[in-house]
Amino acid sequence: MSNEASRFPITNAPDVWGEGALFAFSGADGDTDSTTGFTGSYMRCPGAILFHTPVRRILTVAPLNVLAVSLAMSDCFSIRTKAGDVTVAYSAWHTLVGSFPAGTAITLTDEQGKAADRNGSTFISIDKKHPDAYVLMIGDGRFALAYGTTEDEAKNRAKEGLQKNAAAELTARLAFYADVPLIKSGEKNMLLNKCVSVMKVNTLASEHSFKQKWSTPDRVPHKDMWLWDSVFHSLAMNHISPDLSWQFIKSVLEAQREDGFVSHQMRPTGWRSEITQPPILAWGVWENYHHLKNISMLKYAFPKLERYITWDLQHRNKNNSGLLVWEIEGNPLCRSGESGLDNSPRFDEAVNLDAVDFSVFAAHDMMMLAHIAEEIGDTQKSLYWEQASKGMSQKIHALLWNDADGFYYDRHADGRLSTVKAVTGFLPLMLEDIPAKNVERLIAHMRNGDEFATEFPLPSAALNEPTWSTDMWRGATWINTNYLTALGLAKHGHTAEAHMLRDITVNYVMKYYKEYGVVFEFYDATDELPPVKCARKGPSTGVYDLRKKMDSIRDYHWTAALTLCFILME
Repeated sequence: MSNEASRFPITNAPDVWGEGALFAFSGADGDTDSTTGFTGSYMRCPGAILFHTPVRRILTVAPLNVLAVSLAMSDCFSIRTKAGDVTVAYSAWHTLVGSFPAGTAITLTDEQGKAADRNGSTFISIDKKHPDAYVLMIGDGRFALAYGTTEDEAKNRAKEGLQKNAAAELTARLAFYADVPLIKSGEKNMLLNKCVSVMKVNTLASEHSFKQKWSTPDRVPHKDMWLWDSVFHSLAMNHISPDLSWQFIKSVLEAQREDGFVSHQMRPTGWRSEITQPPILAWGVWENYHHLKNISMLKYAFPKLERYITWDLQHRNKNNSGLLVWEIEGNPLCRSGESGLDNSPRFDEAVNLDAVDFSVFAAHDMMMLAHIAEEIGDTQKSLYWEQASKGMSQKIHALLWNDADGFYYDRHADGRLSTVKAVTGFLPLMLEDIPAKNVERLIAHMRNGDEFATEFPLPSAALNEPTWSTDMWRGATWINTNYLTALGLAKHGHTAEAHMLRDITVNYVMKYYKEYGVVFEFYDATDELPPVKCARKGPSTGVYDLRKKMDSIRDYHWTAALTLCFILME
């Protein structure tokens, strides 16, 4: 990382160019259209952008005598050369503008290397099948690349873009960072700004059935809005724009069915999945209220949140134990997409289990409902949800705790406890009534080098699990479970352990940001493999090509969001 970014109106701006870093216009700055696929990502060589429309195109801005990448953000970048600066920024969701010194080569091709058709200083690439058009216009020291559904639309947008001032557009894109808190460490401040950059690019404007701004895990490949991801995104956005954070959650609530069900995955076109996800929406609403202080939003959300948790209680108590069971699928690579822990070894038997995590999330969210009800003046419902929360919490401690092992496990319908030791066993730390002796024994597992005391804790499955691997939830470390565990530790007075987990997490996210220029979906808990070589529902190919094989996703939103929360926790 260089000191070049100090020349821009942002302190300690990111300047690490990384393959796969997302590059698109943010809904925080204006309109978006996620249905087009006009989303870019950095290629390996600085100045090269891959666009993920059905037929992918590549824009290459190749200056001579490069000295340094000065700025590498999610919607603008700058490269310093001996002859001057290359400056590139989005001016709208469909248009990219730039300025460049003499000797800079600018090309537009498809991913097979076929050059766009040329007419003077205008270059046109048309996909008639889908259809779409890219138009690149080059003027005197400036260029504009525009997308359209027709050639004429793209041409008109490119003409307009060519009149824009790239430096002014770059400054406009950086205005979002004015509200980012400053911290003492310049290095961590740069990582903080990288996290905000990822949060920003994964923020979209109102589109079709989504009537306000919303968030996605990543503009490619996931694209859609996801339930529990949106809450994690909102927790971090509370520190930048509480209003934007509220819109993330409201978009999810508005997608609710009449019967209370909330899908795990939703599209602005109206499509909804048929499974749900961890119930943490009430927690998200309550946390947002602490920042926004708008009681009308609590009153709006409360009946929706009630209907949602009631749906879970009525439809996921499959073992009639009062605890909740995740939906199990036939796909061995994703036995439980509903849990958010797709391929965890917990689900290898493909049977209905009273789930530690599902039950903890529900008990915790019911307590959040109790707090919300009290705040809006409904004491009767506050008492009801408090009692419901405590009742489920007591069952978790009574039925899912193995006193011989000192750990929480999932439970079979016949009462047998699973033997798979997963990171979800730490989630009861989120509950107010966890016995102190249980907390101490859980911490002992965190300190056990054969289990969870890895180089980058906490692995999603204990190191001594027979099926342990770096493949997602089969052993890799995830930032969301680290964050939830750290909050639980702090809640019960174990601040030293919480801070240790915080510091290790931030340091490893920083380590691989410096090396690869992105924040990853998950990391090798042993740190023997870099994230780019970790398995993901199959071995890594070692090549970044999302259409051939997805490995640990790059510029993953909740990694950025919760890393920001960890940094600000200091």
